Amino acid sequence: MTAISFQRALLFAGAVLPLAFAQTIVVDDGKVVEANESTVAPAVEPATGQLTDAVIANLTALQLTDIELFTFDTADNDTSASVKRTTSVGQCKTFPGDKKWPSRLTWTVLDLLTGGALIETVPIGAVCYPSNGVYDAAKCADLIANWQKSITHSSDPTSVMSPLYQGETCMPQDGNSSTCTLGGFPSYAVKATNVFQIQLAINFARNLNLRLVVKNTGHDFLGKSCGAGALSIWTHNLKDIQFISSYKTPSYKGAALKIGAGVQVGELYAAANKYGVTAVGGECEGVGVAGGYTTGGGHSPMSGKLGLGSDQVLSLDVVLPNGRFVTASETQNTDLFWAMRGGGGSTFGVVVSMTVKAYPKMNFAGLTWTIMSGPDTNNTDAVFWQAMYAYWRKFPEFAAQGNYGYSMIFPRGAAGSGFMWTMNPWQVPGMTLAQFQAMVQPLFDEWNALGFQFEPVYFEHDNFYDMWTQHFPAESVANSNLRTASRLYPRSNWADNATREAMFDAVRSVVEDGSALIQYNMNPAAPAGTPASGANSHWRDAVWFGIMGAAWADGISQEELKAVNVKITHTWMDKLRQYGPGGYLNEGDVMEPDFADAFYGTNYNRLLKIKRQVDPTDVFWAPTAVGSERWQVEGQEDWLTLQTGRLCKVSE
Repeated sequence: MTAISFQRALLFAGAVLPLAFAQTIVVDDGKVVEANESTVAPAVEPATGQLTDAVIANLTALQLTDIELFTFDTADNDTSASVKRTTSVGQCKTFPGDKKWPSRLTWTVLDLLTGGALIETVPIGAVCYPSNGVYDAAKCADLIANWQKSITHSSDPTSVMSPLYQGETCMPQDGNSSTCTLGGFPSYAVKATNVFQIQLAINFARNLNLRLVVKNTGHDFLGKSCGAGALSIWTHNLKDIQFISSYKTPSYKGAALKIGAGVQVGELYAAANKYGVTAVGGECEGVGVAGGYTTGGGHSPMSGKLGLGSDQVLSLDVVLPNGRFVTASETQNTDLFWAMRGGGGSTFGVVVSMTVKAYPKMNFAGLTWTIMSGPDTNNTDAVFWQAMYAYWRKFPEFAAQGNYGYSMIFPRGAAGSGFMWTMNPWQVPGMTLAQFQAMVQPLFDEWNALGFQFEPVYFEHDNFYDMWTQHFPAESVANSNLRTASRLYPRSNWADNATREAMFDAVRSVVEDGSALIQYNMNPAAPAGTPASGANSHWRDAVWFGIMGAAWADGISQEELKAVNVKITHTWMDKLRQYGPGGYLNEGDVMEPDFADAFYGTNYNRLLKIKRQVDPTDVFWAPTAVGSERWQVEGQEDWLTLQTGRLCKVSE
């Protein structure tokens, strides 16, 4: 049976049912109904429907092969799959080569049921390997030239932007010197363009005990969107964006945007600008808004005024681990609504779409600069650090005004070569340039007294989109020899001078030891009236977010690689944890010793309870995700977990 004829069978079975477009108002029997989570349809293609028990029953009646593998998970269903899930300690997810691994025919059935959406993985770098049958010199050259652009990886079904966790197999740069293997790439991916494809994939993976991963863009620093032997759900193509001029929930009334799971930051900002509103997203244009960004909390250039990305969510349309499609909001599936706003991606289900707040346009004022220190500049390192400490001391004061200071410090070379500090940018939503200049002037007076040399470049815009497109740097990805860790420093550290200065000394010592420092001065407190959420409690009183990390050279020994990674997790972070107990889930250390507290804070126990209720057999697993501690990837070092092995259960 062809994919087209299977689609006809699905139509006959009732799987493809029209869904209404989101509207500013909904007309029902001549009455005008206000738009809310009940009246606005999911942001998916209009000809899309969902899998239901009736559809499964009709497909079963058609006697289609292996339909039992696609049934929903129910408590009393003992025959929902020909191969039952295994969840005992020591048992593993089904892996290629296992007797229970699906046959080629079974994979074909999944492909046909999804309308030809199943993709057998061919690593993106395979075009650079002459002996594997897909070699293409021109495509290889183009791939290498664009390797560090996010679009290169987001537009591929399985490529990720941190190849370290995939095992760095089939790297295009190594085409003439190695063999292309899958490594930590998933075995297959479903290109999701509708709800029922996601439902089919989840049911299939659950019933066959396959490892399941979710990839939106692959913009991930912990290896969450890859996994050896996995089936991946690729949500990148769910691109619908719908503007709703008036949307009402118990806590909110105003404009909103309904976005598909594949919408990226740049697309969200462009749409918001088109509709004359302001939306909250990350600073990098390639980040997927409704995926790991929002479900992991998500900080933003607007966080000082409007809170985290997760604080913007009004409703979520989700496919659960049992295969059911639900909406979570303040009034329905409320535990899920709480958990999925900051409790982590690849944990509770697959987001199909979400509705988020949209704000009026506002003014933005700020500055950028590049400042150097070192023997070839007018700034000694001593003066540089004096100026930096003066800046850090004012973080609570700046954060209280809705400040967003985003900057990077890099050692310029060997010790004694100095530092480069780029501000990219420092801005405050809702401020005029005159107000911004008045805010920063006391700091600049201190710097002038020190003899610190700096040249600020000021700007002012009457909308967010122009500010963002003109003053934020382009992202660079796919750096394989690189790992990072992060810390959230609470406002309370500034209450005691000795603690504050010791914290500054500790951060300085890590930078002087070779780490870069990407730092943000902001306080993403939840705005008044925002419903409680599962976002990391450490975010709420933080005024300084710092990302540290190190790179290493190609070809170093295993012992040298271990030393670098241990240094990041322990030598550096152990100095800083006493001042910043929290870290950011999406930009943290995959080897964080107490990830539950660091990435989730006081919310972890409730999140874990909800995880056990929604996903008792761990259909979804990702490193450092809620509940991840009872599984491990086999064959990994205790200083770095890659996604290149079999996933096995280690504890109850």
